[in-house]
Amino acid sequence: MGPSGDEMSPELKDLVADIREQSENKVNDVYSKLKGLVGRKSLGDQRDLEACKQSLYSHGVLRYCSSTLRFSPAKIHGGYAVLTQMADLLSTCCVGLGAFRDVEVFSHEFLPSVVESLLFLADCLMNRALRDKAHNEMIRLFRKVFDSIGWLLRAHTHLLHHVLRSKHYENIQICEDDDISIVTLTMWNNIFRANGVVVSEMGARALTDIMDDIVYKMSSSSNPVIGRAAVKTLVLILDHSSSTHQLIHRRYRGLADLAVKDWRGKGFDSVLDQLIDHLQTDTKESSEEYVRAACIIQAAWRAHQTRKRLRKLPRAVSTLQRSFREKRRRQQEHTERQRAEEELRHQVCLRRQRAMRRFRQHQLHLMEILPAAQVERYLGELENKAAVLIQRVWRGHRERRSFRQHRYILRQHRAAVTLQRATLRFLKRRRAQRSGLTPLKGPKGLTDSRRTELKQHIQEHISQHPSSVRSAEGSVELHQRAQSLLHQHLINRASDRTHEQHRQALLAQINTDLELLFNAPSLKDARAGDVNLFLSRSCPVATFARQSHNALMQSMRLPWWRMLGEEFSSPEEPPRKDYDTDIESLYLGGS
Repeated sequence: MGPSGDEMSPELKDLVADIREQSENKVNDVYSKLKGLVGRKSLGDQRDLEACKQSLYSHGVLRYCSSTLRFSPAKIHGGYAVLTQMADLLSTCCVGLGAFRDVEVFSHEFLPSVVESLLFLADCLMNRALRDKAHNEMIRLFRKVFDSIGWLLRAHTHLLHHVLRSKHYENIQICEDDDISIVTLTMWNNIFRANGVVVSEMGARALTDIMDDIVYKMSSSSNPVIGRAAVKTLVLILDHSSSTHQLIHRRYRGLADLAVKDWRGKGFDSVLDQLIDHLQTDTKESSEEYVRAACIIQAAWRAHQTRKRLRKLPRAVSTLQRSFREKRRRQQEHTERQRAEEELRHQVCLRRQRAMRRFRQHQLHLMEILPAAQVERYLGELENKAAVLIQRVWRGHRERRSFRQHRYILRQHRAAVTLQRATLRFLKRRRAQRSGLTPLKGPKGLTDSRRTELKQHIQEHISQHPSSVRSAEGSVELHQRAQSLLHQHLINRASDRTHEQHRQALLAQINTDLELLFNAPSLKDARAGDVNLFLSRSCPVATFARQSHNALMQSMRLPWWRMLGEEFSSPEEPPRKDYDTDIESLYLGGS
């Protein structure tokens, strides 16, 4: 228990009186008196020092010192230097209080506020150091404040979580200044070296946050001081906690290669070798475990596959035999089919030769029984047909070659003809519509005087040429007869227009068919789709063309002696059909 108010020394009473004023001008006086009081008590017995610290806490002196760390340094004589000394003295008084009545409130309420005030002061010093010219002085004060924080954390390890959750520590942590990074790494190194049990008690989340910061500073900086501090801190963490080996191996792969590549030969190779040994040992152990696990998985999988193959072996043998027999049967069928095709081809050749031989013999026999005049005429017809065939083939070849050479020009010409035809039809329809829809308009510029003059002319004409019809019935009959004649004239003109349109349509179709025939490809280049271009949409035309084609094919199949003339035909034979005219009207080549 802390001493009561009656047992306070005069110095403590004077100090409490200054604190109650809550003035920023009294900070220097409070610091001087508190420093003298603690200095004198520290020279005496340890129990007197603990009692003095308890009295300072119970009378609110330490709480006042914690609140002064948030005062504006511009209103305090000495500025940041006095606040830094106050922070050092506050951290000294918060350690070694012993057991007293309000120890729970002191540990879980007061100390976190003290840590937050110290971090606030350190954040202000960091910002001042980054923007002022007195960089070295501010860094020295910043280092002193962090020493005070480290002194407090070494004695009260439960405050580590409050430090890591503080937004002021996050601001300090993300700073890229090398001096700031060195101070933070040095604090963690001192804490872990002084109390190694902290590493195993602080939890995986807090340890992960600290190691993330250490590894980041180690990988992003080239300052050897930062590298030495980071490597030493990691070695301390690995020495005091066995659970961090798997965490580092899983979370920071390639850390050993990074350490060797970036920090070898920078003056701390002995500590670096210790870190690399730890990492490589973990890597070897984990790799051996992975290898053993892989071997077990492979053995199990291979055993499963072997058992599966053994179960399928009888069925596989029967399947193999069946497939082999099926393949051999297909090969035999293929061989027999080839042999049958070759035999059939040979028989067809023999039959053709025999038929040709019989036809030649029959032709010679007929030529023997014919008169000499008819034989010469027959041979002349054969030569004429052969010459016509040769000429037709040559002209077709020449035209196809010319068409291939001028295909683009012909295509342009055909497209121009199509466009012209469509344009003329469109203009014709528009003229017809315009003439049919245009109302009957009277003569332009007809005035009243002109109308009166025209009426006088009409009256004079009527008076000079009187009508032969005197009665009203005769006028009506004459009018009806004129209307009927006019109606008949209009009907005839409409029918004449219809016939003219039909004639123009037939001419256009004939021109289109002629273009198709002229531009038709050769039989060698023709495709199945080209046949549709020559099919007629009219059933009578298609029927007539089919009959003419059949008649031509029948005439080509007739033997030669059936084509000699009418004088050689037998009287019992029916007369030949007159299909030559039809064929010549449908085919350009003639008979």
